[in-house]
Amino acid sequence: MLNKISDKTYYLSNQEDKGRPALGLVSGDHSSLIIDAGNSPRHAEEFLQEIEKLNVPRVEYAVITHAHWDHFMGMNEFDAPIIVNHQTNELLQRWLNFSYDDLSLQKRVSDKQMSPQCMEILKEDMPDRDNFKLRTPDLIFEKSVVIDLGNKKCVIETVESTHTTDSTIVYIPDEKVLFLGDCAYGTTTNGLFHFNQSLLMPMIRDIQKYDAEWFVLGHETICDLDEMDLYWKELITASAAVKSVSLQKAEENFKAESNREPNENELFFIKAFVNDRIIRSQS
Repeated sequence: MLNKISDKTYYLSNQEDKGRPALGLVSGDHSSLIIDAGNSPRHAEEFLQEIEKLNVPRVEYAVITHAHWDHFMGMNEFDAPIIVNHQTNELLQRWLNFSYDDLSLQKRVSDKQMSPQCMEILKEDMPDRDNFKLRTPDLIFEKSVVIDLGNKKCVIETVESTHTTDSTIVYIPDEKVLFLGDCAYGTTTNGLFHFNQSLLMPMIRDIQKYDAEWFVLGHETICDLDEMDLYWKELITASAAVKSVSLQKAEENFKAESNREPNENELFFIKAFVNDRIIRSQS
């Protein structure tokens, strides 16, 4: 079932047990646009079935927020141009040349080109895949593009991100809704989860320039402005305490600067920023 943000804006909730991110739908007077295509053809099909229950114009655009498999593996199911930024397009190229039969999937996992979770989900949700080929994106943009769906504009723009180098957001100005994909998250490098400390403030500035009241993230329930502001505050406070590869010193810095113990979220973020320092020291 689609969750209604407004009369023209919806999202399909994430399902972490199935590796499925949230997917978005925006409708105008003459066409509709989706945000992300799902982690498999089955995920995309279920999304389309929910869209068909609504009285909305035909889906004529599909935006992929970044080149992580769970956000694009369902895109063949959409009879609409696929929109990506140029970096996402480059990262997708290797997936376009993949074969998806059992032996090929196992080889991808062995070569660390694909996660075991991706392989298992594709086996479950894409049984007829011996001849499957991922489609090529149709519209490649550099920095930003605006799509008019008919009295409903969608601003599609690349942003700095602690998650990937190719993050795209979709902003609906008159709804004050911002679809963030996964751009506000950290990432894992060499087995360590981290937030890129040097990109934190540029990312927050890129996102906060939009006059948004509702934020749809890939792997969360929808957040309002107060919830997002608290998220940014906790990230910034945690980052400010991390000045070296020492977790102990970072926790001491936090206590000295904030006059309190870090809460559970802040402690998680502190560890992630320390991991980032460790990764940078090894490079």
